[in-house]
Amino acid sequence: MLIYALAAVSTLLFALGVLNDPRRFSNAVFLGLAVALLTIGLIGEAVKAAPGPVPELIRVTLIVVLVAAVTLLACYLIGNGVRMVRKEGRRLGNLLSLLAGTGILAVGALLLVAISTGLRPLSIAAGITFVLVSYFAFLFVCFIGYGFLYGRVKVRRPLDYVIVLGSGLIGGKRVPPLLASRLERGRAVWEGQATLHGRTPILITSGGQGPDEDLPESHAMAQYLVERGFPEDFIVREDKSRTTEENLRYSKAIMELSHPDYHCAVVTNNFHVFRSALVARATGVRGQVLGSPTARYFLPSATLREFTAVVMSRKLLNAAACVLLAQQCWATIW
Repeated sequence: MLIYALAAVSTLLFALGVLNDPRRFSNAVFLGLAVALLTIGLIGEAVKAAPGPVPELIRVTLIVVLVAAVTLLACYLIGNGVRMVRKEGRRLGNLLSLLAGTGILAVGALLLVAISTGLRPLSIAAGITFVLVSYFAFLFVCFIGYGFLYGRVKVRRPLDYVIVLGSGLIGGKRVPPLLASRLERGRAVWEGQATLHGRTPILITSGGQGPDEDLPESHAMAQYLVERGFPEDFIVREDKSRTTEENLRYSKAIMELSHPDYHCAVVTNNFHVFRSALVARATGVRGQVLGSPTARYFLPSATLREFTAVVMSRKLLNAAACVLLAQQCWATIW
């Protein structure tokens, strides 16, 4: 059957991609395609094999479950967005889950109106909107699913460096809980190297000074570690970077200067792992990215922000895909 053949090809491409470099977004897409195609194939087989009125019952049940799940997701995102605004303020990055939940309900309402009125222009608009939203929803699920798997791969090889990425300071000088979580995970990885491999890598604190900060993030991070008993002789401060790309690029220069054949681990928060891995690959950093825990209420908006950044980093490809999907939808409905 064709759909199973396509699922097998997607699985093969996923496996080859992971073996070549697990830090590829295409790995996430191929895994998502394999799971989606296999699921569609199995559901199709079940519907065909069911007797009498059962196939129609299965279809109705699937539609009801899907609508209920999407509605619950939208309500959860809206509730989380309200909580984010109350706890973190009204910055755009904190509004993403609220906007996403509201957008899902708006698309649903548009589809209902289009179906009930039967107006062709409205049907075309609703169809194109639904197709584009489905496209990005699929990519988002791929991003989350593969990112979840990637973030659970353990470090097994000896490391020369452990890089902890900066995030921002409280009051311009104090390490916030989000950054403290990264530092504690970095310290645990550093200590694990001594236990497993009998070696002590260098820990690089990476982060420059923002306009509202009294000192570079890397210096505050180093101070946090030293105050808690970490040996200062094993800390190197990278204090020029302002973005994740600069974090990794400048840290790479430090590592290559003293150890050209280095191997490293990069530590950040769990929602930031997969995008950091993609950036690490793009900048040529030889290392695996590891995640530290994050407050649950913070995860939806933070994950949406990371996904948006990944989509924008491939804006030409995604724009082309959107144009092709919109044209196909227009031709089908018209």
